[in-house]
Amino acid sequence: MHGNLIDGEWVEGDATPNVNPSDTRDVVGHYASASAADAERAIAAAKAAFPAWSRSGLLERHAILRKAADEILARKEELGRLLAREEGKTLAEGIGETVRAGQIFDFFAGEVLRLSGETLASVRPGIGIEVTREPVGVVGLITPWNFPVAIPAWKIAPALCYGNTVVFKPAELVPGSAWALVDILHRAGLPRGVLNLVMGKGSVVGQAMLDSPDLDALSFTGSVGTGRRVALASIERNRKFQLEMGGKNPMVVLDDADLDVAVECAMNSAFYSTGQRCTASSRLIVTQAIHDRFVEALSERVLSAKVGDALDPGTQIGPVVDERQLAQDLDYIALGREEGADLVGGTRPNLEKPGFYLRPALFVGADNGMRIAREEIFGPVAAVIRVKNYEEALAVANDTEFGLSSGICTTSLKHATHFKRNAQAGMVMVNLPTAGVDFHVPFGGRKGSSFGPREQGRYAAEFFTTVKTAYTLA
Repeated sequence: MHGNLIDGEWVEGDATPNVNPSDTRDVVGHYASASAADAERAIAAAKAAFPAWSRSGLLERHAILRKAADEILARKEELGRLLAREEGKTLAEGIGETVRAGQIFDFFAGEVLRLSGETLASVRPGIGIEVTREPVGVVGLITPWNFPVAIPAWKIAPALCYGNTVVFKPAELVPGSAWALVDILHRAGLPRGVLNLVMGKGSVVGQAMLDSPDLDALSFTGSVGTGRRVALASIERNRKFQLEMGGKNPMVVLDDADLDVAVECAMNSAFYSTGQRCTASSRLIVTQAIHDRFVEALSERVLSAKVGDALDPGTQIGPVVDERQLAQDLDYIALGREEGADLVGGTRPNLEKPGFYLRPALFVGADNGMRIAREEIFGPVAAVIRVKNYEEALAVANDTEFGLSSGICTTSLKHATHFKRNAQAGMVMVNLPTAGVDFHVPFGGRKGSSFGPREQGRYAAEFFTTVKTAYTLA
C-alpha cells in the first residue's frame, strides 16, 4: 500500500483501491486514506518545519527542485502511463502533462536563484528603503483529478521555491500521480515536514484543512461549490486564499476563418482530454455564412473520433474519469435534447473492456439560454450557437458567469485585436484551442472562474509570498 507522507515518514491508513477508468477490472494500486487527525499532524509538521525551510539557502532549494525536475523528465513515459491509467486521458496526453510538470519544476528551480527585491530612496533625507518578498508560511494545496500531476506541480513548485512548507491534498480519484510526485520530491532531499501528502476524502481531509487555524494560505482548484466553501472558511480565519474553479469557455468562429483551423481548434478545445478541462470550449459560437460548413466538417470529425482505452496508441479520446462523471455527462446530453438542440454523437460505444466510455457529443441549434450553454458539464459535450455577426458573437461569448479562457478563429486582424481587448476572460486565444497554456506565463480567469493572484510563471510570487517594506535610518 502507498502511504501518506507526514513529517518525513510514510504513514499507512485505510487502503482505497485506485481503479482504471479504461478497464474497471484493473486496479492501479492501493493508497492510504488519511484521517482528520492525520491532516492535523501534517499541518503541525509543516508549521514546525517552516522556520528552518523559510531561511534555507538558495542553492539547497534550487538543487532539490532541479533534481525533481530531472527525475520527472527522465521518467516521463512511466509517469505518463500511470497518469493515463488512473485518470483516463490518452497516453500521449499523459506523457505531455508529465513533461510539463518537469518543466514547471525546472522553471521554479531557476526562480529560486532569481529572487529579488528593491532598494528605494525615501522622500525623507537620510532614510533607506528595502522592499522584499518573504514566504507566506504553511500553505495548503487542494488539487483536482483532471490534471493529476501538472496542477500539483504548478502549486508545489512555487510554494517550495519561495520558502513555504506544504500540506498537499490531491483529488481522491487520482492518488497515484500525486504519490509518485511527492515520492520524487521526498527523495530529492526535502527536509522532514516541508512537504506533507494527505490523500483521502475532501469531506474528511479537506475539511480538516479548512478548519485549521495553522494554515496561512490555501490554494484550491476544483468545483465552484467547493471553492466557495474554501473562500468562506478562509475569510473566517483571515487566511490568504486562491481559487481556480469553473469555466464555460467560448470559441468564436467568424465567416472569414480558415475552416480547417477552426474545426481543429474546436475539436481540440471541446473534446480532447475527454472535455475534462476547465479551459475546454463547450460553447462554439459561429457566424451565419460559415455555420453550415463548420457544423458539417466538425460533425464528421466527431463521428469518426476513435474512443478507446487511454493506453491504446490509436485512441484519440479516452474514457470519462468515473461512473459519477459519466452519469452527469449523460444527464446533460438528455437535457440538451429536451431543450430542443439536435445531437450529433453522444452515445456510449460498445467496447470489449468495461470502462466509462462516451462518444463526443455535439449539439447543433443551441442557444445561449439553454442550460447546456450555461452550466459547466466537464465532459466531451459542446453546443454550437449560431449568431449573425462579430458583434453578436462577442456579446454571446461574454454572456456567462465564468471568464477563464476565450477563443476566436478569424483571419481579420481588426476582429482579432478587438476580441483580445474585449473578451471578458483571463486568457484569450486567436486561431488556437482555448485549452493548452505555457508553463512560464500566468494562468487564471475572471468573474466566477477565479479569485486571487494568478498561478504559474513569475506571477506565482503574488500568492506564495508576502511583501515587506523595511526603513533604515542611515
